[in-house]
Amino acid sequence: MKHLLIVISTLIAIQLKSQIFKLVVLDSLSKQPIAGAAIITIDKQNNLITDQLGTAIIDSKNFEISSIGYKKKQVIISTTSSNLHTILLQKNYTKLSDVLIIANQKNSFLNVINEVDINLRPITNAQEVLRIVPGLFIGQHAGGGKSEQIFLRGFDIDHGTDINITVDNMPVNMPSHAHGQGYADLHFLIPELIDNVNFNKGTYYADQGNFTTAGFVGFATKKVLDNNFIKLEGGQFNTLRLVTGLHLLKNKKNQNLYVANESNFTKGFFESNQNFKRVNTLIKYNGIFNNNTMLTTTASYFDSKWLASGQIPNRSVASGAIGFFGAIDNTEGGNTSRFNLNTEMVHKLNKRIQFKSNLYYTKYRFNLFSNFTFFKVDSINGDQINQIENRDLVGLNTKLIVQNKLLNKKGELQIGTQIRYDYVKDNTLNRTANRVRILETLKKGNVNELNAAAYVSQKINITKKLELNTGARFDYFNNKYNDALTLALLKSGAAIVSPKINFKYKANKSTDLYLQNGKGFHSNDSRVAVLQSTIKTLPAAYGADLGIIKNISSKLVLQSAIWYLKLQQEFVYVGDEAVVELSGKSVRFGIDVNARYELKSNLFFDANIALAKPRFINESKGENYVPLAPSFTSVGGIVYKNNNGLNGSLRYRYMGNRSANENNSIIAKGYFITDATLSYTKQKWELGLNIQNMTNNKWKETQFETESRLKNETEPVTEIHFTPGTPFFAKLSFSLFF
Repeated sequence: MKHLLIVISTLIAIQLKSQIFKLVVLDSLSKQPIAGAAIITIDKQNNLITDQLGTAIIDSKNFEISSIGYKKKQVIISTTSSNLHTILLQKNYTKLSDVLIIANQKNSFLNVINEVDINLRPITNAQEVLRIVPGLFIGQHAGGGKSEQIFLRGFDIDHGTDINITVDNMPVNMPSHAHGQGYADLHFLIPELIDNVNFNKGTYYADQGNFTTAGFVGFATKKVLDNNFIKLEGGQFNTLRLVTGLHLLKNKKNQNLYVANESNFTKGFFESNQNFKRVNTLIKYNGIFNNNTMLTTTASYFDSKWLASGQIPNRSVASGAIGFFGAIDNTEGGNTSRFNLNTEMVHKLNKRIQFKSNLYYTKYRFNLFSNFTFFKVDSINGDQINQIENRDLVGLNTKLIVQNKLLNKKGELQIGTQIRYDYVKDNTLNRTANRVRILETLKKGNVNELNAAAYVSQKINITKKLELNTGARFDYFNNKYNDALTLALLKSGAAIVSPKINFKYKANKSTDLYLQNGKGFHSNDSRVAVLQSTIKTLPAAYGADLGIIKNISSKLVLQSAIWYLKLQQEFVYVGDEAVVELSGKSVRFGIDVNARYELKSNLFFDANIALAKPRFINESKGENYVPLAPSFTSVGGIVYKNNNGLNGSLRYRYMGNRSANENNSIIAKGYFITDATLSYTKQKWELGLNIQNMTNNKWKETQFETESRLKNETEPVTEIHFTPGTPFFAKLSFSLFF
């Protein structure tokens, strides 16, 4: 009898061990699926992540689940009555000891910014969320209305030439933009609606196309609001901001609909009032059908108007002619608007195959007045310029994800297509006076630009420790420019193939090593591409990263990488024409170091150090500097987080001195700025204090080497022209949740 019981028990154990369970991982409050949650068995022999619908298939009864922004949970399945198990995770500020470093996890802990990080940083608009990306700096030089200038990995990216930015898989970058190639204006995004931000650096990702040279940043907005809310902010410089978010569907299982609005006004800290106004509205629907299909539709509208003091020359401030926050031409400024409609679908064909797609449309208008050279060209009326465009953008992305086996090894195959069409009507550059008179039309025409792409990526778990991910993408561009001044219709076409190969090695349970290699590209403006000169339409970028991610202890996570990047063609800013001009080949290499340390319960420290050496290749030594490209930056700070009670952060950002021209004879001065937040959170309300530039430093946020002439000067002068950074700026906020 005893032996029979042993046999029966053994058979039951074998049967239970071989049983397959389907998991559905949901947010405990919203009941929304959690994508990218890491699942690892207790014996550490198996690991996987949840898909977009929060599902995963596992053959173990004992495992842990961890997701950034949620409390880690150990699960023991004690019944075999059902193969389907729903697991609820509670939101919590992620403890470092809860982080599971998994070799095949798509979104590493250090590569995802979650809602908690965003809420604990001094942020006034969505563009400033970019600052949370380690090593990424931004600079505003038009009173808050224009897209910020971006710096990353030894690049002066201008407004987006070498970084790919998306919101809910919809592109933000605008090729052949009136103000500059790749212009990426994120101000249509309401910060309180950001769910997470996924980012990575380099050219190594098959699903990332145009402008992905320094890297990419992908924003995801919330599918559902945790609460209705009203938030009121007020601060110095007559700053007022009101944000509201309301559920429109209640008690409707698996369906959510909400609307949000942001109204923003400030006179600004400049001597001349900026009278900045911005309005954002968003409505979003999300539904899950039969546990296999998720449909999301988002409509948003953005409108902004402002005045700007523009860039001012060092000599005017030094002579006392104007103050540090003064202006030479205070009639700069503009207005812009954007309407977006985006529909996303995720559908599980079966337990191994998933299909994702999104169809989007954007209506965009832009009207900007600037004056960079003052009276250099026109000594009577001044050198003010006006840039205008009216754009329609439509596109479709599709992706098929297949869990497969290759050479009897587990893997994942991704096959995708991407197509976008930009029609820009009346892309115009005028010379104007006082924003009223058009003195001369320098350029005007219609742009038609088509970008069609296909890509394939295959991940293979060669061993339990070694993962290979190889892929390639094909991009085709068709460019047309109908010149309204010459009546010429110019056309061109170009294509590029971009292979990728990446390795990840799981040295042990706390250490990942990785080697990434890939080819990327940035496109050139259609108005340049159609000239069919020696300038490349699609200059390539070749990059490599060798790095490590390590849990040094349960309290300390470290990521470090040595990287290299070579470009066939570089962009350089030219101030007198307010355009980005093409230059020669360049090479960059550097080191990134990121650390996050849990000092004690709920108290965290993080820091990033980024070193880079950017140089032109075909220029002589000493004449080969890349203007304004940063060579040393660092960001970091301390964060204290409670779910209920006192919260706060103290942050710093440092940018070292940079060369402002090719021979390093003019220097753009660096800066060190500290910001802070303090808030007290209860279930139904929150009171907050936000301070920027705590020490009230006088600093230059954007700087350019520009040749300009003032009205009383007989000859132009070349020197640094700058836009001052924010002085001490405090604002209070009160939020009500209901």
